[in-house]
Amino acid sequence: MSEQSIRTAAPADQYVLTLSCPDKQGIVHAVSSYLFMTGCNIEDSQQFGDHDTGLFFMRVHFSADAPVTVEKLRASFAAIGDSFQMDWRIDRGDQRMRILLMVSRFGHCLNDLLFRARTGALPVEIAAVVSNHTDFAELVSSYDIPFHHIPVTKDTKPEAEARLLEIVREEQVELVVLARYMQVLSDDLCKQLSGRIINIHHSFLPSFKGAKPYHQAHARGVKLIGATAHYVTADLDEGPIIEQEVERVGHDATPDQLVAVGRDVECQALARAVKWHAEHRILLNGRRTVVFA
Repeated sequence: MSEQSIRTAAPADQYVLTLSCPDKQGIVHAVSSYLFMTGCNIEDSQQFGDHDTGLFFMRVHFSADAPVTVEKLRASFAAIGDSFQMDWRIDRGDQRMRILLMVSRFGHCLNDLLFRARTGALPVEIAAVVSNHTDFAELVSSYDIPFHHIPVTKDTKPEAEARLLEIVREEQVELVVLARYMQVLSDDLCKQLSGRIINIHHSFLPSFKGAKPYHQAHARGVKLIGATAHYVTADLDEGPIIEQEVERVGHDATPDQLVAVGRDVECQALARAVKWHAEHRILLNGRRTVVFA
């Protein structure tokens, strides 16, 4: 076979449609018919009807061989969205999401996310790292990622948060990740970044608050170490849960060993939450989430 006769088909453009709406007949048919009529091919489809809320959720990964833009797809789908009262969006499925990481003085989650992004394990582009300390400036610089030191005090919090939002706008950030950022965010900031900011913390809450939670857990003989990744809301550590990870520990585990286990499960839970958000797999369902993992 000659070299000229070998032809490789150009990869089709990839898109993801996510939607939620009141559950009623005809939704799946309307979506699949729309994609057929626009020359698109469904690669994967997941759906869930919540009998408690009466809402229907759907995620469709589809491809388009014919030239089309995401703007044209959105414009042509709008009528269907309106007819079913959908909260919907269409995103490119082959573009890395731009994210911003925030960290204080515990760097395990930061280091984990930096490495996963560099190796392609996460479909994200880390646009910047923000910290209220300078401990990890050298680590971040080694990845050729901008590091912004924004000190925070009670008196300077408004200015610090204004600077953060400025960076989010300048860098076109789609998701902010609190990778063990030990500052309470204002209600206003939480509202401005609603649905676009993820936090991680140990899963002992509401027990063992404050300093050295793992030492407190050890004193009580805790046998399960866990971590929770959730969206940030004005209700501290009570936003919609995305992912949780847990590890069993024995009676002979020391406080330091519990801390080490806690770091591992925090990294795992947060990485999965970031990955699922970047792949448009999470839909808000009131105070809960629907995760098409």
